[in-house]
Formats: sequence, C-alpha cells, structure tokens
Amino acid sequence: MTEKKRIAINAFDMTCVGHQSFGLWRHPRSRATEYNTIGYWTDLARTLEKGLFDGLFLADVVGIYDIYRNSAAPALQDGAQVPVNDPFMQISAMAAVTEHLGFGITSAVTYEQPYTLARKYATLDHLTRGRVGFNVVTSYLPSAAENQGLPRQIEHDERYEIAEEFLDVTYKLWEGSWEDGAVREDRETGVYADPALVHPIQHRGRHFTVPGAGLTAPSPQRTPVIFQAGASSRGQAFAGKHAEAVFIGALRPDLTRVMTDSIRDRAEAEGRGREDVKIFAMLSVVVAETEEEAQAKYADYLSYADLESSQAIIGGWSGVDLSRFDEDEVLNYVKTDSIQSFLTPFTLQARDKEWTRAEIARHCAVGGMGDVVVGSPQSVADQLERWIDEGGLDGINLAYHVSPGSFEDFVELVVPELQRRGRYRTEYEGSTFRENLFGAGRTQVAETHPAARYRGAFAGRPSCADAPARQLEDDVVA
Repeated sequence: MTEKKRIAINAFDMTCVGHQSFGLWRHPRSRATEYNTIGYWTDLARTLEKGLFDGLFLADVVGIYDIYRNSAAPALQDGAQVPVNDPFMQISAMAAVTEHLGFGITSAVTYEQPYTLARKYATLDHLTRGRVGFNVVTSYLPSAAENQGLPRQIEHDERYEIAEEFLDVTYKLWEGSWEDGAVREDRETGVYADPALVHPIQHRGRHFTVPGAGLTAPSPQRTPVIFQAGASSRGQAFAGKHAEAVFIGALRPDLTRVMTDSIRDRAEAEGRGREDVKIFAMLSVVVAETEEEAQAKYADYLSYADLESSQAIIGGWSGVDLSRFDEDEVLNYVKTDSIQSFLTPFTLQARDKEWTRAEIARHCAVGGMGDVVVGSPQSVADQLERWIDEGGLDGINLAYHVSPGSFEDFVELVVPELQRRGRYRTEYEGSTFRENLFGAGRTQVAETHPAARYRGAFAGRPSCADAPARQLEDDVVA
C-alpha cells in the first residue's frame, strides 16, 4: 500500500490589516489591526508552532493597488494590503519565542540589490538558526515601478531575466564566497576568519556588477529555502530551475493537477527530482465542531466582506480594472504585465463555468484567489486530502479570514484530525526550515539545485588574502 503523503502547512499572512479577506478586519474575532505590534506576531508564532506548522509565509508588495477605478482610494479605505510594513522586522522576535517554525519572507528582487539583500537573508538565517526562506517575486504593481523611479513597469518576462541573474549573484555569495572552515575563531592566534578562504565573487553580468566577497559568514542553511510564487509559463520555467517550494493559486483540484505536473516536469527537465519541489496552493478554512456551525460561521464572515476593496486587489493582481466591465459581464483572458496567471483559473481553465466581474469579486472577497474549505474537522480533512492527492500538491498556504482566530481554529480542530489519519506530523523532524519541508538532515540545498554548483567553486581563485581586485577579471565564474 502506498504511504500517504504528509500534508505540509504554512500560515499565509502579511504585515497589513487586510490580506486575503477584505473587510474582515472589522470582525470581533480579528486582531489584524494589531499588525504593527510585536505582541501580535509573537502570539501568532507560538500558535503556529503549537500546531506544528512548517512555516509562516509572509507576502509583501512595494506599491499601492490603484488600478481599480484608477484610484488608490478603495484599497486605502478598507486597509486592503495598505498600509503595509516591511516583513523582515518581526522575524527575530518570532524566532525568539519558537524553536522550529520556519519563516518565508517575500522580496521583490526587481527593486533590490543582490549584495545587500543576500546579507539580510543570511543575517536572519543566523539569528533564527536556519529557519529562513526567500520568496522570490518580481513585483507586479505599476505603482511599485513608478515609486522606484521607473517610467513604467518592466515587461513581465524581462523581470524574470533580472531575477535569474539576481539569484545567481546571491548563490555565489552564500555558497561560494566563504569556504567551509573560513571562520576560525582562534583566540590563541588572533585569527577570527582566514582571508585565504574568503573570495571575491567577481560577478559581471547584464544587470549586476558585484566584484567583492560576501559580507556574512556561512549561515546554517547557507542558501535560504527558495520559494517562488509565479505560475505563468515564464514563472514555471523559473520555478523548475530554482524553486524548492512553489506557491500557486487554485480553484479546483483537477485543474491544479495540470499546473503541478507542469512544474514538476520543468524541474525534471532541469536535472532535478520531481519531489525536489514542494508545491503549495492557497486555501482558507472555516471549521467548527459541526457542519451547521461551520456554515453559520462562514455566513457571518461573508457579511463583513468588502467587494470594492476585493476588486481593488484584483486590479493589482490581474492588471485589469474591473470597473470597465458590467457586473454580469463574462471576463475573458487578458495578458498583462501583472500576475499573468491570476485570471487563468477563471478564464482559460474554467471550462465548466463563465465567471463574471461580480462573481470574481465575491469569490476573492473572503479568502482571496484560493478556494474556501468549510465544514466540520472531518469534512475539512476530507477536502484537504482531496486537494493534496488529486491536485498533486505537497501542502497548503493557509490564508486567514480572522487572525489569529482562523489559525487557532485550524490548530484546535483540523490538526488532530489530520494526525489521526496519518497525514500530519506529530513532532518536528529537524531544526531548520529546509528540514521542516524535506526531512531531517536536509539543511542545505540539494546537489541538483543551481546554488550547489558554487560550493567550493572559488577555492584556488583569488582570495581576500591577495591584493584587492578593483578590476573585474575576464575569467568570471559564470
């Protein structure tokens, strides 16, 4: 008999008031307005570790949703992903009150520099003792581009080209710049780090020039767990090469299976194993002791939904201003430079249904672009198993309706049921985020991952013991 796959769970949150359920910050159970306090985040971290979650996945944007009605007002009025704080700042506090919980942190590499961002992730990997992941995104909001000094949004596929080189630089800094044993900590000789074992990476590329050595000593994971959250054709190619975990949107398990198979095919084509990529779909869960209580809870949540802010967020996700359409008008696929995969489940894939503007707005208002699973613990577990097994998934990025209440309900009611079925861990397997996802002993990237080719790649090359190399050499490690 085939062993059933363990269901991995990440909590899905953001440093804002309204993340994937719009208007529900007003609900009596919601503490989302405390998003800018340390206590909110440390309480949440304790809850998630109690529930043996793999990690907390923190989304981020660096712009305001202003496509809908050509205005930022709908998003601002309801606090829909604005105001939004820096997602890095609460990690150390959450790590201090937990021992195993991982932290996946989103960064838009289109607007960062790899040299300094590599230091930020490595620093957190040190401070958390190896519990950090890097969700690589390319940003999709025109307002983000404008506020970074660009005249317009960089074309979709070109953003991925930038991300490819960006990761190449960070891999060199994390994996190759400092050799194993470079940190001596020798009090007798006064040598903390051996300069002969620290190497400038001498990177010269189309988008980045980084001649120097990494600023940080090797962290427990060296390279943080690489997440990726794009499901366009270009995004899937990027995921197949780089991602250890992929986050996708999904409406139905059978449609999801098409995408998960495609991503695994891409990984295999890159010389990686099909199971070297963990794939997560976003779902939200409304659970209570009985079906009737769960449906009543869901109806209560729906009564708080704000359809205007829902459409504001959809405008940013899709690049399409829904106010251009009548409420009962069927939407067809539109290619934009935003999240090209967002409208796909509603248009190209949804052969059994035509989605109107009003229906998409209602669907996304409570739970965002993912499905909402409603029911008793037994019913919810049944539905989650179907998503995993039929959809070819490894786990769920669990969005909330009210925070931390949605996560507390899941830990209290769903986790024990999944454990009874042998589908959920009963204890953590290791101490790092990568071990949470792949098992004990898997602290660093697999040998088939592109970062691994830089292990020891600079040994024997010029080091920091040599004269500083101010000019880039011709034999750059490619």
